[in-house]
Amino acid sequence: MKKLIIFILTLNLYLLSCGKEERRTTGDSDSTKKKDKIESAGDISDKPKEYSLNDFLKKDRLLDELTEKIFRNLVSDEEKVAQMVVTFGGKSGKPDAYVKKVIKEKKAGGVILLGGTREYMKEMISSLNKIIDSLCYLPLLHMTDAEPSLLSKKIGGLPDFKSASAITKSEISGIAENISLLIKEIGFNMNLAPVCDFPDNKEIIGKRSFGNKTRIIELAVPFIRETQKENIIATAKHFPGHGKVKGDSHKGLVYLENNIDEEIQVFKSVINEGVMSIMVGHIAVKEGKYSTEGLPATLSKKIVTDVLKGELEFKGLVITDAMNMEAVSKRTKPSLNAVIAGNDLILAPSDEGMLISSVVEKMETDETFKQNIYKSVKKIIRIKICLGLIKI
Repeated sequence: MKKLIIFILTLNLYLLSCGKEERRTTGDSDSTKKKDKIESAGDISDKPKEYSLNDFLKKDRLLDELTEKIFRNLVSDEEKVAQMVVTFGGKSGKPDAYVKKVIKEKKAGGVILLGGTREYMKEMISSLNKIIDSLCYLPLLHMTDAEPSLLSKKIGGLPDFKSASAITKSEISGIAENISLLIKEIGFNMNLAPVCDFPDNKEIIGKRSFGNKTRIIELAVPFIRETQKENIIATAKHFPGHGKVKGDSHKGLVYLENNIDEEIQVFKSVINEGVMSIMVGHIAVKEGKYSTEGLPATLSKKIVTDVLKGELEFKGLVITDAMNMEAVSKRTKPSLNAVIAGNDLILAPSDEGMLISSVVEKMETDETFKQNIYKSVKKIIRIKICLGLIKI
């Protein structure tokens, strides 16, 4: 019992550290309820359990309780929805001052940095973390695009690696480990890699792909495994498959034609191996049972909710490709529609505050939508606990 009391006090000290009266009011009564629940959960040791990414997809009653507790301590739906927003920084993104303002206003739960030196990115991440600490707000998911073929182009000062198409089975684990250690030292905890697309599209994919279906699975799986072993979220992209399309979704909507069963099989394989995140591409499926009826996959409830979360039973984080790409950016309320489709994380929306407001407005009149938002936010909180970002 003594160990249990220490555990509960540690948890409540963290959750109440902001000093907000509302949190103090709810904290004491919640801790009593939690005590009863935790007693029946078992597995209480001398100190609170330390979670890792390996725990994210597992059933864990105590982890569920911790997630619920932290979720309830977000004081408004605006704060909850903000966890789904990933603002875009770095030399290729929005100005540093803008990104810092977004974080100060609690309008994002994650940041992607692209462009700039490793020193610049390390300093930027440190600055953003200090802002979060001062606000007593949930820590950020820090993302970058560290696939082997493009790493040195995205982060100046990092070494070149072989293009994905040239990597062998014997090399992939070592390369994934090296990349993970490099970006972890900078401060990143989420890698938007590996590419799981076929190589047919030379304009945008090409050598970024590991190759045919067999090679993609054989190399993507160890890349994911080694990345997540280093406590970094791996992200398989671009569902349902960018490799066989013609054109570049940065410039306009592109289409997958004919049967896409091979692409679906690739993503099913990485899901079975425990990938924590999947990026949905701005790709329309032209015909067949996966047809998006002219919509990009990111805005298609059929693709995101029915196929990825339903048919393929993916329980991790679903993130959009960048919402500033022309395949979606010129559409009406694309980021809101990406949320409606079922995406958990919205990458690089044009206006973070407007997105949050539009989601909250819809939540007020649509209870089913509201509960889906809550499920997404709880997944984000859960993975932040498993990353060790939220100290319990």
